[in-house]
Amino acid sequence: MERKVPLQSSKQLTLYYFFPDKLNLYGDRGNIISLAKRSEWRGINLNIKEIRSTDGVTLEDMDLFFIGGGSDREQSVATAELQNIKIQLKEKIESGVPGLTICGGYQFLGNQYIDANGNELECLGILDFYTVAKQPRLTGNILVQSELFGEIVGFENHAGRTYHSYRPLGKVEKGSGNNDDSGLEGLLYKNLIGTYLHGPILPKNPAISDYLIAKAIEHRYDEDTASAWITQLDDYLEHLTRKQVCKRVKNG
Repeated sequence: MERKVPLQSSKQLTLYYFFPDKLNLYGDRGNIISLAKRSEWRGINLNIKEIRSTDGVTLEDMDLFFIGGGSDREQSVATAELQNIKIQLKEKIESGVPGLTICGGYQFLGNQYIDANGNELECLGILDFYTVAKQPRLTGNILVQSELFGEIVGFENHAGRTYHSYRPLGKVEKGSGNNDDSGLEGLLYKNLIGTYLHGPILPKNPAISDYLIAKAIEHRYDEDTASAWITQLDDYLEHLTRKQVCKRVKNG
């Protein structure tokens, strides 16, 4: 199915993709592809800046950002780089710039991460929560019911148990989510999403993609512009895929 719309030079957004060379577990790069295509189909030019080093980075033109998942070692290297811009990143989050952070990218926004050996790894301290790694790992397909997005499907594979008092992304119907016992998954703060869902999450859950794009437009321009640019797409294939995955997870 082709959904080609000419890109319009007046429709511009900039996405910062942090550390694609280190943080790309379980197809996380697919989230960037989803955001780019759903923007393109609406004639929006999504400029993607791949950030491999924070030297000289200012975030002035950042409308949207993505941080994927990686091993503890890779995430520690990325976090050390992000320390250089954490004040600016926090300011952007507080101002409403939308972002999607997956697994390790989610965990290291908090105050504390204790690895499986009891070592405390450096975190950014942008938000007030903590994560403790334990065995066994929490793995498998996951189904989440979200007030904002409806049914969300994905794949989780993490040792970390995250504990916070922020609004969750949703309630877990099948799977684990943030930890063993809360029955909750992810985090919603301002327009920031933190989640353990790999897979990647966005191609199977287009409502989340559109939310991030719309919030980026609102922040850069205004709500009226977002309403005008976020035209309805034919998501038959996306909804069919999610429906089949939901069925498989529920019956699994």
